[in-house]
Amino acid sequence: MKVDADARQRLSAFLAAHEEAIVRHWTEIATRSLRGRLTSAELTRQVRDVFDALQTILGEHADGDVAGAESGESRAALAELSRAWARQGFSPRETASLVFAVKEVVLNLGEAGEGDLATTDFLVLSLLVDDMGLFTFETYTKARESVIADQTEQLLELSTPVVKLWDGVVAVPLVGTLDSARAQVVMEKLLQTLVDTGSGYAIVDITGVPAVDTQVAQHILKTVVAARLMGAECIISGIRPQIAQTVVALGIEFGDIVTKSNLADALLHALRASGVEVVRRASRDKAL
Repeated sequence: MKVDADARQRLSAFLAAHEEAIVRHWTEIATRSLRGRLTSAELTRQVRDVFDALQTILGEHADGDVAGAESGESRAALAELSRAWARQGFSPRETASLVFAVKEVVLNLGEAGEGDLATTDFLVLSLLVDDMGLFTFETYTKARESVIADQTEQLLELSTPVVKLWDGVVAVPLVGTLDSARAQVVMEKLLQTLVDTGSGYAIVDITGVPAVDTQVAQHILKTVVAARLMGAECIISGIRPQIAQTVVALGIEFGDIVTKSNLADALLHALRASGVEVVRRASRDKAL
C-alpha cells in the first residue's frame, strides 16, 4: 500500500511525538505473547527496529510503500528480524504479531488519553502495518523452509555413515527408508570414501531397512553400479527371510551381485576375496 505525502507526515509526526510510550506499550504486549522467551532488552531492541522501519517508510524522502524502492532499508530490517525468529524456532504467528501489535498500542493510547489519531489516519496506518506484517510472514516462511532444508540435509548425512571395516573394505549400514534424496547422499558418500581409502570392496548393509520394494531395490542397484564404475565390488548384506520373499515376489534381479544374510558373512566374503586368510577359531567351550 502506498501512503500519500500528507498522511505520511501526520502519521510520522504522531509516532515521533509518542515514541517512548508506543515502544514501551509495544514491548509489554510482545512480552506477554512470548512469555519470557526473549530478554526484555532484546525484545525492546527488536521493537525499536520495527518502529524505525515504520518511520523510515513514512519518512519525508520515502514513498510510503513497503515494496517501494525507497523502503529497502526497512525491508532489510524486517527480513533480518524474520530470519532471526525463524532460526530461533518462533512460530509465524508470533513473528507477524510483533509487527501487528503496534495497532493495538495506538488504539490503547487513544483510550488512555495519551494520544489520539484520526480514524482515517489510523486506517491508513493499519493497512500499512498489515503490508509490513505480510512481508515479515513471507520472509519468515522462506527462512524457515531454508532452515528445514539444511536440517534435512544434515540428518541425511548423519543417517548414512560410511565406515571402514578393514583395509580395502568399507561398509554402508542403512537404517530406515531409502528414498531418492537419501540414496543420492549414500552414493556420493560411498564413492568419496572409496576414493579416499582406495578400498576395493564395499558392503551395503540393509539390516535396518524395514522393507525393500522396487524403488528401494533400484536405489541399491544404482549405488552398486556406481561403486563398480569406481573399481570396487559391492556386497549386499542383511537379506532377511521377509526381504528375500519380497524380492522374489517382485521379480527383482540382483544379477551377479553377492548377497549375504548378515554383515559378518559379508565381511568374511570380502576379506577372503581380497586375499586375506581368515581362520575360524573354535570357541573356548568347544576346545575344552
